[in-house]
Amino acid sequence: MELLYASCVGVLVFCGVFLILRARTFPVVLGLTMFSYAVNLFLFSAGRLSFNEAAVLGYSAKYADPLPQALVLTAIVIGFAMTAFVVILAIRGRADLGNDHVDGQLPDINNDIDTKGKL
Repeated sequence: MELLYASCVGVLVFCGVFLILRARTFPVVLGLTMFSYAVNLFLFSAGRLSFNEAAVLGYSAKYADPLPQALVLTAIVIGFAMTAFVVILAIRGRADLGNDHVDGQLPDINNDIDTKGKL
Protein backbone atom coordinates (compact mmCIF):
# COMPACT_ATOMS: atom_id res chain seq x y z
CA MET A 1 0.00 0.00 0.00
CA GLU A 2 2.79 2.42 0.86
CA LEU A 3 4.55 1.72 -2.45
CA LEU A 4 1.39 2.54 -4.41
CA TYR A 5 0.87 5.70 -2.35
CA ALA A 6 4.48 6.84 -2.82
CA SER A 7 4.25 6.07 -6.55
CA CYS A 8 1.14 8.22 -6.86
CA VAL A 9 2.87 11.11 -5.09
CA GLY A 10 5.92 10.70 -7.33
CA VAL A 11 3.84 10.64 -10.53
CA LEU A 12 1.94 13.76 -9.43
CA VAL A 13 5.19 15.58 -8.66
CA PHE A 14 6.69 14.55 -12.01
CA CYS A 15 3.60 15.62 -13.98
CA GLY A 16 3.35 18.86 -12.01
CA VAL A 17 6.97 19.82 -12.63
CA PHE A 18 6.68 18.84 -16.31
CA LEU A 19 3.62 21.06 -16.75
CA ILE A 20 5.13 23.96 -14.78
CA LEU A 21 8.01 24.08 -17.29
CA ARG A 22 5.68 24.63 -20.28
CA ALA A 23 5.53 27.97 -22.13
CA ARG A 24 1.79 28.60 -21.87
CA THR A 25 -0.12 29.68 -18.79
CA PHE A 26 -2.84 27.00 -18.68
CA PRO A 27 -0.40 24.06 -18.39
CA VAL A 28 1.48 26.02 -15.72
CA VAL A 29 -1.74 26.41 -13.72
CA LEU A 30 -2.48 22.68 -14.11
CA GLY A 31 1.08 21.86 -13.04
CA LEU A 32 0.78 23.99 -9.91
CA THR A 33 -2.51 22.28 -9.09
CA MET A 34 -1.03 18.80 -9.53
CA PHE A 35 1.99 19.78 -7.46
CA SER A 36 -0.30 21.01 -4.67
CA TYR A 37 -2.21 17.69 -4.80
CA ALA A 38 1.09 15.86 -4.41
CA VAL A 39 2.01 18.01 -1.40
CA ASN A 40 -1.42 17.33 0.13
CA LEU A 41 -0.95 13.59 -0.26
CA PHE A 42 2.53 13.85 1.24
CA LEU A 43 1.20 15.80 4.24
CA PHE A 44 -1.59 13.28 4.68
CA SER A 45 0.90 10.42 4.71
CA ALA A 46 2.83 12.14 7.51
CA GLY A 47 0.12 10.93 9.90
CA ARG A 48 0.72 7.31 8.83
CA LEU A 49 -1.67 5.36 6.68
CA SER A 50 -4.16 3.54 8.89
CA PHE A 51 -7.37 1.63 8.34
CA ASN A 52 -10.44 1.41 10.59
CA GLU A 53 -9.12 3.85 13.15
CA ALA A 54 -11.26 6.61 14.60
CA ALA A 55 -10.35 10.24 13.94
CA VAL A 56 -11.83 11.31 17.29
CA LEU A 57 -10.62 10.08 20.68
CA GLY A 58 -12.95 7.83 22.62
CA TYR A 59 -14.58 5.90 19.76
CA SER A 60 -11.90 3.25 19.32
CA ALA A 61 -8.86 1.80 21.05
CA LYS A 62 -6.71 3.14 18.23
CA TYR A 63 -7.09 6.53 16.65
CA ALA A 64 -5.69 8.35 13.65
CA ASP A 65 -3.58 11.45 14.09
CA PRO A 66 -5.85 14.47 13.42
CA LEU A 67 -3.03 16.99 12.85
CA PRO A 68 -2.12 15.90 9.27
CA GLN A 69 -5.82 15.84 8.42
CA ALA A 70 -6.18 19.43 9.62
CA LEU A 71 -3.05 20.46 7.71
CA VAL A 72 -4.36 18.89 4.50
CA LEU A 73 -7.75 20.55 4.91
CA THR A 74 -6.05 23.91 5.37
CA ALA A 75 -3.75 23.24 2.40
CA ILE A 76 -6.75 22.40 0.20
CA VAL A 77 -8.41 25.73 1.02
CA ILE A 78 -5.20 27.70 0.47
CA GLY A 79 -4.47 25.78 -2.74
CA PHE A 80 -7.93 26.55 -4.10
CA ALA A 81 -7.51 30.24 -3.33
CA MET A 82 -4.06 30.37 -4.92
CA THR A 83 -5.30 28.51 -8.02
CA ALA A 84 -8.13 31.02 -8.41
CA PHE A 85 -5.63 33.87 -8.03
CA VAL A 86 -3.25 32.41 -10.64
CA VAL A 87 -6.14 31.85 -13.07
CA ILE A 88 -7.17 35.50 -12.69
CA LEU A 89 -3.55 36.57 -13.28
CA ALA A 90 -3.41 34.39 -16.40
CA ILE A 91 -6.64 35.87 -17.73
CA ARG A 92 -5.37 39.39 -17.05
CA GLY A 93 -2.04 38.63 -18.71
CA ARG A 94 -3.83 37.28 -21.76
CA ALA A 95 -5.99 40.37 -21.96
CA ASP A 96 -3.09 42.82 -21.52
CA LEU A 97 -0.44 41.11 -23.64
CA GLY A 98 -2.60 39.47 -26.30
CA ASN A 99 -1.08 36.01 -25.85
CA ASP A 100 -0.89 33.38 -23.15
CA HIS A 101 2.84 32.69 -23.08
CA VAL A 102 4.46 32.75 -19.65
CA ASP A 103 7.09 35.33 -20.62
CA GLY A 104 4.62 37.41 -22.63
CA GLN A 105 6.44 37.01 -25.96
CA LEU A 106 5.55 34.80 -28.89
CA PRO A 107 8.29 32.46 -30.09
CA ASP A 108 10.03 33.59 -33.28
CA ILE A 109 8.96 31.07 -35.93
CA ASN A 110 10.78 32.80 -38.80
CA ASN A 111 14.28 32.66 -37.31
CA ASP A 112 15.42 30.09 -39.93
CA ILE A 113 14.23 32.05 -42.96
CA ASP A 114 16.71 34.37 -44.62
CA THR A 115 15.91 37.71 -46.22
CA LYS A 116 14.89 36.15 -49.58
CA GLY A 117 12.25 33.95 -47.96
CA LYS A 118 14.07 30.66 -48.61
CA LEU A 119 15.04 28.08 -46.04
